[in-house]
Amino acid sequence: MDFVRGFWRKHRRKVLVTAGCLGSGYLLYKLYNIHTRRLADLERELAHERENDEIIKTQMKAHFESIQMIVDSTTLPHAIQYLSIRISEEIDVSDVMDRLDKGKGMLSSPEKLQLWDELKILSFTRMVLSLWSVTMLSLYIRVQVNILGRHLYVDTARALGSSHILEELDLIDRDDEQKFFSSADFLVTNALPSLISDMQGAVEEVLKGKQLKDVITTRVLQETVMRVLEVFMSTGSPHHWVDYLMMPQDTKLSGTTSGSSDETVSKFHQLMVETREVLINTEFTNIVEISLKCFTDALVEEMETQTVAGGLATGKPLAKVLPHIEKTMNVITAEPSKNRFLQIIRDLPEVKLFFTLLYASMPQ
Repeated sequence: MDFVRGFWRKHRRKVLVTAGCLGSGYLLYKLYNIHTRRLADLERELAHERENDEIIKTQMKAHFESIQMIVDSTTLPHAIQYLSIRISEEIDVSDVMDRLDKGKGMLSSPEKLQLWDELKILSFTRMVLSLWSVTMLSLYIRVQVNILGRHLYVDTARALGSSHILEELDLIDRDDEQKFFSSADFLVTNALPSLISDMQGAVEEVLKGKQLKDVITTRVLQETVMRVLEVFMSTGSPHHWVDYLMMPQDTKLSGTTSGSSDETVSKFHQLMVETREVLINTEFTNIVEISLKCFTDALVEEMETQTVAGGLATGKPLAKVLPHIEKTMNVITAEPSKNRFLQIIRDLPEVKLFFTLLYASMPQ
């Protein structure tokens, strides 16, 4: 016992320090174990969330790709085919050509001149109208796809914490999707008569000084088409041409969407308002101008190398070029999968960048 007391007195400080270190070490060990378990639990939870996140993103991507496929295989081809039929019905040049053909040797000079002048106006109107409409429909529908796609992405991201099945998420109603894409028919079903009238007015203004004997070269034809487009696009109020693509009354909600509830403003109307906001944007106007010019250049180039067998390079009288101009509509309105002009537009770097930024921008 004396030995123990002696040992304690002699080594008490060391014993206390050692015990303290052992106690602290044990406490730190316990805390480390707890912290390690918590980290492991957190990592499992995060891994589970990432897995669910990937599942939903995969489902959403599949849904968006199905929309894109439907648009590429159905919506745009239908719109362009319907457009081609309606333009042929509304601007029929066959009657004028038949009267010219059957009236050889029978028509007076004024009558013949009047018919040729009518053919000139109708042929150019048909060509430029087809070119403008196909370009605008393809861009308009692509705007729709990207706006709808970004809505699907954002709505899905916001719902990640509450649901893990795409069908359970508060996404855009399928009826609203269908109604949204069906709005692309507005140009053909509602706006075409006024569009033809305004385009013909632009053609008449540009061609009023052109005579049938005037020599038309590749450059002259390209400049003439671009001048018609310029006059048409600049006539009237700014962005007046948007009203040929979508119903003007859809803009009435544009000033109220920010303060309106989901119950009072449908998803369809939100999509239409966003679409119009894109269409009147300066960047989109630039894309339209670039696309129309590329389409025009490619069409005139094809007419030079194929349609008129190179005659445009050295020049031909306008009267001999008109029949070839009249035939361009079938090439311009070819189905999208075989339409090289639409492919040229899709591949333009400016167009690709515009739609990449459009899809990336967040809806309000």
